[in-house]
Amino acid sequence: MYRSIIICVLIVLIFSCKDTGSLSENEGINRGFVIDTANIKSYGMGNIKLSMYGFFSGKIGDLIPSENVMKYELNSPLFSDYAGKERFISLPMGKMIEFNKTEVFKFPQGTTLIKNFFYPDSSGNSKIVETRLLIHEPFGWRPITYIWNDEQTEAYFHMLGADVPVVATDGEGKKHSMLYSVPDINQCKNCHMKDQGTFPIGPSARQLNKMVNIDDRVVNQLEYYRPFISNMPDIKSIDALVDYADKSHALDLRARSYLDSNCGNCHRPEGSAKTSGLNLNYYEEDLFKLGVNKGPVAAGKASGGRLYDITAGNPDASIIVYRMESTDPEVMMPEMGRKLVHKEGIELIREWITSM
Repeated sequence: MYRSIIICVLIVLIFSCKDTGSLSENEGINRGFVIDTANIKSYGMGNIKLSMYGFFSGKIGDLIPSENVMKYELNSPLFSDYAGKERFISLPMGKMIEFNKTEVFKFPQGTTLIKNFFYPDSSGNSKIVETRLLIHEPFGWRPITYIWNDEQTEAYFHMLGADVPVVATDGEGKKHSMLYSVPDINQCKNCHMKDQGTFPIGPSARQLNKMVNIDDRVVNQLEYYRPFISNMPDIKSIDALVDYADKSHALDLRARSYLDSNCGNCHRPEGSAKTSGLNLNYYEEDLFKLGVNKGPVAAGKASGGRLYDITAGNPDASIIVYRMESTDPEVMMPEMGRKLVHKEGIELIREWITSM
């Protein structure tokens, strides 16, 4: 990859306004402007700051959302080396999100999905490592990555990604010193690919349909945000994934929720791994397409000598478990977004396969 990439910032007006007047940078972004990095040149990476968007009020590191920025949570989050996450949607004023029962919601142009990744520092306080933006521009969705400074007062644009030293704590309380990989823009596109385009992969009805604490009230998240979502049916008719770590839920539902969020974005007919013939999307009902007693399309090192993606009743003979347990870049799945083995996730999938 060429590292002599020239950088520039162009502020683009996405929605027409009768009278924009004289706007500050942040005011302009809140009223429908976005920073377009498609034609970056001679601006300087150190000058492209997260604060320019005006997503957060007060001290930026406190992640207090500004007007038209809404916090949201997922039922079954993607595993990212035990990083904590906080997610937000910046919605253009007067615009609506279009409901979809099975796919990620359709967001209007000017929407930005904001995901912050953090780990505890030496004092046990949360320290934000990176913020990823997915911006809906006129030509499609654009991923952008920002890395935070040690003081937690600002985050700066990094087109080429970086490795950041962190200490991750797993579910058993064991600490892991590691280099956390902040992805470059092209790596983001690999996971967000659908039908050759770049799209969001998190905020779907089944992920957002959950009880959350908002303004000291426990409410259904979708119901709370109903005023911003068009054509949404009664909550009772909407599917919901579950927290796969919560053993009070049925084993099959926990496993399918885990696979949907951690594997199903790529392993589906429209995803980047569609050639595998493996469909781990929540709505797939054909056990063979789910991988049960299905041979791999291309055998090799990544199969570990195993015959089937999932060997019913035998997790040790299942390719999916072999790849989840590996940290070899040529074998591991997911192939990006982690360096550690997700012990709790593997235990869940092992138990699920054993029960078949």
